[in-house]
Amino acid sequence: MKHKPLGEQVIVITGASSGMGLCTAVLAAERGARVVMLARSIEVLEQVVLAIEGEGGSATAMEVDVADRQQVEAAVAAILARHGRIDTWVNNAGVAIYGRLDEVDEQDSRRLFDVNFWGVVNASLAVLPALRASRGVLVNLGSEVSEAVLALQGMYAASKHAVKGFTDALRVEQELVEDAGVSVVLVQPGATNTPYPQHARNYLDHEPKLPTPLIDPQRVAETILKAAEQGGRDIKVGAMAHMDVTMSRLLPRLADRMAAMQAGRQEHGVAPLRPEGTLFRPGNSGRIHGVDDEGRILRSGA
Repeated sequence: MKHKPLGEQVIVITGASSGMGLCTAVLAAERGARVVMLARSIEVLEQVVLAIEGEGGSATAMEVDVADRQQVEAAVAAILARHGRIDTWVNNAGVAIYGRLDEVDEQDSRRLFDVNFWGVVNASLAVLPALRASRGVLVNLGSEVSEAVLALQGMYAASKHAVKGFTDALRVEQELVEDAGVSVVLVQPGATNTPYPQHARNYLDHEPKLPTPLIDPQRVAETILKAAEQGGRDIKVGAMAHMDVTMSRLLPRLADRMAAMQAGRQEHGVAPLRPEGTLFRPGNSGRIHGVDDEGRILRSGA
């Protein structure tokens, strides 16, 4: 399904203060879109707005916790009052937990689902009337672990499975039952070089990391922006995402063993730096990448 050229769009991105969300926002603004950035880290977003406007782009920052349905609905209303429409909405906001499922506190697990799953539900349903009016695009960020698993990140994987189930059902209803003219797209990246591990709630004895190889966030951003113009169904990003999902479907027992082998590759050889993570408070890192070319952790402000 074809949609408006990016340069004519109003595009909203949640979790836009770091990682894939920040990368997507900057790239969209460079290509002429009017960008609205949502996150809890409002100070970072305001700095990004100044940078985008300094380059001649258009951007707005809004402090929103997607786990709060009322905040999301208020944001949708404010965006429509300012811009008159929403052409693409990107549900990117997410949090993570590193730790064995039997060791993770239930309150932490519930908070993760409130953000990763209910945040997607809240925003998707709140913005749906606007997207139907503009015949726009809803992009939900899943993961390769929407269809596979990764030891020590079990609750995150469970939330991404739930996001896929919700997104698939919403697509069928909007595209096939209602013929609403809305594209509902699931983007499933492999492990991506963002501050995701540094922002995670960490129960491990060492600082967490993602198993290599890592893909660059710009590849994910390019995929999201392509979907904003062309729609799609479910789009995997990176060779490992394709391989892991295929393995889980065709050779599930072997996939389980391979997932177990990744457990030891998810820790740096240093003590935890910020084990509480961003589960209950903003990260304020303002960084797109998590590690440098040598795999060294990039600290806040780096």
